Amino acid sequence: MLVDEFDFELPAGLIAQSPAPERAASRLMTVNRATGELGHGTFSGLPGLLRAGDVLVINDTKVFPARLNGTKRGTGGRVEALLLKDLGGCRYEALMKGKNPPGTVIEFDDSLSAEVAGELGGGKKLLRFICDGSLDELIERLGRMPLPPYIDQSVRDESADRERYQTVYASKRGAVAAPTAGLHFTPELLETIRQSGVIIAPVTLHVGIGTFMPVRVEVVERHEMQEEEYDIPKQTADAINAAKSDGRRVVCVGTTSARAVESASENGRVRDGSGSTRIFIYPGYRFQAVDCLVTNFHLPKSTLIMLICALAGKENIMSAYAEAIKNKYRFYSYDDAMFITG
Repeated sequence: MLVDEFDFELPAGLIAQSPAPERAASRLMTVNRATGELGHGTFSGLPGLLRAGDVLVINDTKVFPARLNGTKRGTGGRVEALLLKDLGGCRYEALMKGKNPPGTVIEFDDSLSAEVAGELGGGKKLLRFICDGSLDELIERLGRMPLPPYIDQSVRDESADRERYQTVYASKRGAVAAPTAGLHFTPELLETIRQSGVIIAPVTLHVGIGTFMPVRVEVVERHEMQEEEYDIPKQTADAINAAKSDGRRVVCVGTTSARAVESASENGRVRDGSGSTRIFIYPGYRFQAVDCLVTNFHLPKSTLIMLICALAGKENIMSAYAEAIKNKYRFYSYDDAMFITG
């Protein structure tokens, strides 16, 4: 299967640079995965599309301000480090551009510096931090939110991005990208959903840098996913397994929730517990747990559009994307939403 089969023309003006004024005011396209039938509404209408007994799976990962700007000690050269993973002991895996060999010391401010302690391949470095005080608190103070590269970084309101590039239910720190389908929910909307008899079940998948990275191969099957960590609480696994046994729907919010649930599925049942995954879902994949999906409008030729094509059918999704472009839906992280139903 060729990656080019998942390409499409997207006008630059449809790439959202800022969120909608109100989270639930985003538009919502519905796609019936069985028939391809499309519908149009707003995200605030999602409760009316859910059914009592549905299990709504949300990803409660929390984005941390992972972009740090500093200067090299001795030369004053500017450096940006994108922190990817906390390795413990004041060490982080980080993505850095340019020549920063082991031994390079980067100063972020008077209270925080780091030494490049090793090469990890693929532009990744091992950073060992030297700091006065709590490293997490210093990163929270000095870091910037790791917005994706297709959002203009030149003029940003950092405080606004810290609020809006985060779901209202984010609680488990560790992501370098938001599970963006969840950005449309408000506490009030979630309460309405609960009151309608829908079971809201959290999982955690710490979204990594792979969500930004383009597919660099020509053949889909040759692509390798970046590793991400996930956790499925026992209560969530039990709720999903009971729903599958009863014939009720499992509705995942976002491709990250779907990947976590499918990674923990075996023989039609979801296992609780923690793990790491490189699961790559593309057409031909047989879903074990996911019935429906709340998702966003994704990049051409991305692993995310491949996943939704696997769930709803490539022809259905490409037709839906053509309709979205025609109707000027907003695309990517701060975009409008899609509900794939059956």
